Amino acid sequence: MTEFVADVVVLGGGSGGYAAALRLAELGKDVVLVEKHKLGGTCLHRGCIPTKALLHAAEVADAARGAAGIGVVASFDGIDPAGVRAYREGIVAKKFKGLEGLISARGIRVVHGEGSLESGAAVRVGDDVYRGSDVILATGSYSRTLPGLDIGGRVLTSEQALDLDVVPERVVVLGGGVIGVEFASVWRSFGVEVTIVEALPHLLPAEDVSSSKALERAFRKRGIGFQLGRRFSSLTQTESSVTVSLDDGTELEADYVLVAVGRGPSTAGLGFEEAGVRLDRGFVQTDERLRTTAAHVWAVGDIVPGLQLAHRGFQQGIFVAEEIAGLSPVLVPDVDVPRVAYSHPEVASVGLTEAQAQERFGADGVRAYEYNLAGNGRSEIIGTSGIVKIVRRVDGPVVGAHLVGDRVGELITEAQLAVGWEAHPEDIAPFVHAHPTQSEALGEAFLALAGKPLHAL
Repeated sequence: MTEFVADVVVLGGGSGGYAAALRLAELGKDVVLVEKHKLGGTCLHRGCIPTKALLHAAEVADAARGAAGIGVVASFDGIDPAGVRAYREGIVAKKFKGLEGLISARGIRVVHGEGSLESGAAVRVGDDVYRGSDVILATGSYSRTLPGLDIGGRVLTSEQALDLDVVPERVVVLGGGVIGVEFASVWRSFGVEVTIVEALPHLLPAEDVSSSKALERAFRKRGIGFQLGRRFSSLTQTESSVTVSLDDGTELEADYVLVAVGRGPSTAGLGFEEAGVRLDRGFVQTDERLRTTAAHVWAVGDIVPGLQLAHRGFQQGIFVAEEIAGLSPVLVPDVDVPRVAYSHPEVASVGLTEAQAQERFGADGVRAYEYNLAGNGRSEIIGTSGIVKIVRRVDGPVVGAHLVGDRVGELITEAQLAVGWEAHPEDIAPFVHAHPTQSEALGEAFLALAGKPLHAL
């Protein structure tokens, strides 16, 4: 056995882990980064980046289909799966190469192999032990399935769905969360007949109900089917098809089934509990500063209970790096972390839903305003419908923002500033939004809540 010593050892090279390593190196720390696959983790290789590449391909397909409606002569001749794969893999390869270069330039030592935590703030990789003054756990997550539902054959998770080399005719998606609606959106743009099954009453059930209903209207118009309030019961598959039975007796036949029921923490078999780290249903338990129950061991990203988002992992990784360095950073609470589903249309939000705000401040202590994108010139030009909904405390700050429409994910940062800085609509109303932009829709909502609507009654 060989023992190596560093200031900090980071276990996991995904979003949270590599962000922590980069910031630590900036702060002059000697860092070892342990990763069993490729730097970048799920987000870069099997999640955020490749799925958004698919969604862009889907957007181009829809644009080609609708080109005649704006006077452009074009034709849509179908999807070339090999071409889409090459486009997607090219983007991932370029971002991966850039990340490797950045890690190398910062002098971070990368250890390739499966690591496990050992007592005394150390990580074992094979016969070697890497000991640090601190260890950061950032081992990420995996695709869950349902009890009695085995992955394989024509039953896919998002990882296998990315690798499909055909465009199926019919797909059933189990789960109406972010992953489910994004894949449903892609497949429908590719010409696939799609049905989503969601056990809760709405698609994207964690979002404000106004956003969920707006997405459902848009999906219905696009021909995407969904069964809401229905649960998976059983499944049978043959060499050529799969049949899903629901709890009400409905049977759905398809070429493939996508299981999109969420992601679980990748913590099993990694020595966490043996080293003194407390787990709850697989998630690492931390205090408010992301310290675990083991001395000098921290946790970031999807293994920490809460939102499982790459940018939350980035932020937590940077936070822990600065905390280790003694800088006393501020941790952004989950409620102030922006959330985006990159479907067509997109759904973006930050802060409290109207229902959550009413629960916290009372029904009479909250006011909400909803602006329809039909009144926004830029939205009309790009052909999207949707809403901007702002939630505020009566005579108080903005506490939530909820947007539905193509490209609205690009607007959520302004809304995050309003919520995070506890701005009043009256504070924001005087600021000018360029015309014509979709950002004007946010401006209109702030104007309305400030009591001086311009393009709305």
